[in-house]
Amino acid sequence: MRILVQKFGGTSLSTVQARGHVIDHIKDALAEAYQLVVVVSAMGRKGEPYATDTLLELVKDSEDRLPARERDLLLGCGEMISAVQLCSLLASEGISSTVLTGGQAGVQTNETFGNAQILSIQPSRILELLERGQVVIVTGFQGVTSKQELTTLGRGGSDTSATALGAALQAEAVDIFTDVDGILTADPRIVEDARPLACVSFGEICNMAHNGAKVIHPRAVEVAMQANIPIRVRSTFSKSKGTLVAAEGAGADASTVKDRHVTGIAQFTNITQIYVAATEGHFDLQLKVFKTMALHQISVDFINVNPSGVTYTVFDHEADKAVKLLKEQGYEPRTLSGCAKVSIIGGGMNGVPGIMAHIVEALTEEDIAILQSADSNTTIWVLVHGKDMIGAVRALHQRFHLHK
Repeated sequence: MRILVQKFGGTSLSTVQARGHVIDHIKDALAEAYQLVVVVSAMGRKGEPYATDTLLELVKDSEDRLPARERDLLLGCGEMISAVQLCSLLASEGISSTVLTGGQAGVQTNETFGNAQILSIQPSRILELLERGQVVIVTGFQGVTSKQELTTLGRGGSDTSATALGAALQAEAVDIFTDVDGILTADPRIVEDARPLACVSFGEICNMAHNGAKVIHPRAVEVAMQANIPIRVRSTFSKSKGTLVAAEGAGADASTVKDRHVTGIAQFTNITQIYVAATEGHFDLQLKVFKTMALHQISVDFINVNPSGVTYTVFDHEADKAVKLLKEQGYEPRTLSGCAKVSIIGGGMNGVPGIMAHIVEALTEEDIAILQSADSNTTIWVLVHGKDMIGAVRALHQRFHLHK
């Protein structure tokens, strides 16, 4: 069988017009003789009747007392409503479909309610339905434990459901439909001339997703990368093929391939920089600082360690807690809140001289101070003041000619 997995997010299902486009994409895939699995999210966004955040509003006054198991039962409702409504719409078009919950589709998870991890997928029921010519609609974002308890997969769960099912079914591809026309070189709300990318590697999109690009969740990309299943990030509202995400060079149209050093710019905001000075003769600073952060579940990033001390970042909302813990250890940390992390990402940067010089020059010309920097084979990160974030993203996008 030629199996295709399509995943439709909340904005793709929120209006009559949007759902019409979803039906068109399903028809197009069937016309191409695909056996089709459709993964759906809860429809709409916060404030709309069946969105996940709206469902949470029903228990906001007692949410801290609601057991995690029962909270997941509530959170799973939005996807079920989306799936049944889509089944009804397909029936009106003469297309036979069957709805399966995550558990019925064979998605087995651990017992971490609210942020469960997929342990295995047994897709025999899906394959049986596909053999019978059914379109199989699967509720994203959810699975079941070995005791048949419903669980939800946390942030990006529907994307992860789609790519995990694609891997289990050995699908030809996984199409992730969103409200933007593929993956762009930068956030279009910041850079007006950000352009869609025809193709990116798994590694590049993982870095973009981890560093603030919100088109697809990094967990989903990592699953697809392990199984080498191509992802196409597409717009629900157009026929464009969007962005192909695949192994380096795989499946790309030769006419779209460019020898580029930098693929895109991403950003995170609301970050606090913390510096802890070392005391002469004491060599356990690093161990104490990072062990304290780990014991209290504070995520650290942008780590620089040297004999004079340690510098790292945390999210602004965790900064007060981090500082309090450090003072309890006898340290006097210095902090700088309201920072932003800007990431310059590209698989072609490795071993190319001059990339950092271009970054420094572009930011210096805009009088933007670099507070801290770090790099890997495919990414260079710079920390700037929050007020400089927009200017930094625009300057770097221009410097590396990503608008062309």
